[in-house]
Amino acid sequence: MEPQDISLPERFAEASLKEKIFFSALTLFAEFGLNGARMEQIAEKAGTTKRMVVYHFKSKELLYVQVLEYVYTQIRTSERQLNLADLPPVEAMVQLVEWTFDFHAQHPDFIRIICMENMQRGRFIKESSFLREINRSALDLLEEILSRGQARQLFNAAITAKDVHRLISSFSFYHVANSYTFSNLFEEGRDPAEYTDHYRKMAVQVVLRYIGP
Repeated sequence: MEPQDISLPERFAEASLKEKIFFSALTLFAEFGLNGARMEQIAEKAGTTKRMVVYHFKSKELLYVQVLEYVYTQIRTSERQLNLADLPPVEAMVQLVEWTFDFHAQHPDFIRIICMENMQRGRFIKESSFLREINRSALDLLEEILSRGQARQLFNAAITAKDVHRLISSFSFYHVANSYTFSNLFEEGRDPAEYTDHYRKMAVQVVLRYIGP
């Protein structure tokens, strides 16, 4: 299953004004962060006025929270549509790792938004019960796969979903978040996309070795 786009809608010109404001804000928050993106910039990109931005979203902070909730909702919703419960546990884990890696690689705005929130020390995530609730599904999915594999003695019984999620996220996130520095330091500045297949396979191998019996 192909990851869904979390950035500008395909028919941006046909979107409602509120949608244009929202997706303009997503792009600018990803580029400049909460503090760097200005309401006037968001309005200009959406082809409207600052007054209309305030009318629809009240404040820049409330708009940012909705963007943060949106990007997490997109990855969790797409994740749940993988239907991994029908696959053998090892195959399910492989598909989950590959899909997660590709989602991150294809959605750099998601990475940038999360980086910005971390730079703010998780200020808004700490205040959002919605974000904690919706992201619980990531661990639920992994727990289901792990429990099936552990029952068949395919996976280490001591492995936890939280640790596996951290491992998968680390590989997937790093590939995008550090692509410019890593490429320029160690890969002669070549396009990071050239190495996507290599690092995706590495991620799968590392995860399988970590969870193995």
